[in-house]
Amino acid sequence: MLAYRHAFHAGNHADVLKHVVLLAVLEYLDTKPAGWRCIDTHAGAGGYSLEGTYAQKKAEYADGIGRLVGRDDLPGPVAALVRQVQAFNDGKGLRQYPGSPALAHACQREQDQLRLYEMHPTEHKILHSYLGDEPGVQVHLGDGFGAIKAQLPHATRRAVLLIDPPYELKTDYARTLAAVREALERMPETIVIVWLPQLQLLEAAQLPQRLKAAAEAGARKGWLHARLTVAPPLERGFGLLGSSVFVANPPHTLFATLQPVLPWLAQALAQFDGARSALEKSGKA
Repeated sequence: MLAYRHAFHAGNHADVLKHVVLLAVLEYLDTKPAGWRCIDTHAGAGGYSLEGTYAQKKAEYADGIGRLVGRDDLPGPVAALVRQVQAFNDGKGLRQYPGSPALAHACQREQDQLRLYEMHPTEHKILHSYLGDEPGVQVHLGDGFGAIKAQLPHATRRAVLLIDPPYELKTDYARTLAAVREALERMPETIVIVWLPQLQLLEAAQLPQRLKAAAEAGARKGWLHARLTVAPPLERGFGLLGSSVFVANPPHTLFATLQPVLPWLAQALAQFDGARSALEKSGKA
């Protein structure tokens, strides 16, 4: 949706969860020499000013990454994200937050590839100026949902597909499910990472179960689902209560990596006494 700007939400609790998982996956892939391809369907601008008008409107980062920087008791995967954030700021406070493209680029080796898609012309322009000339990176102005046929299968059979739409249109739920099915049909070993909003909305409640069914049918290594609930239900039913990340074909280490991290994050990012986490996986994962 061309009205959506991620800068309003940069660095919030949802970004923290999504990026902890993304870094854990890419760092696992980096343990083996074969190259990987990371396809980001909704790449955004690549990085965001936390001092700008958008980020300051609700200052969501203050209850997200802002609660983590400066702590000395961070679990390993959270510490890895904080290190990347600090590097993105050149070690000078918390002025900017790296988006998924910046974090993936930080993990990228000479043999790896980034394929970044963004529909918003302004976001694309910023992203292209930042990463468009980097080796192994392609930045596309277009609909990332339509990129799967062009990008999969990948020659090394090692690929990560990150799907993170704004979900401001209800059609995003159906298109996300269709994209997961298409990716697994084209390359069943694709690691598919899907960010999901936790909302008081039927489509949001149904999508995790539908993704599990799609992964059971098409993924070679099952699925994993990590959830954080940080805010209480609202009387009128609007607002982000938390979020989750669904992973098809998760690395075999990912469940054990996240198991101690999610309860810690639930407490660190809690906005009410009922904050909680959940982590589940299929028998194959």
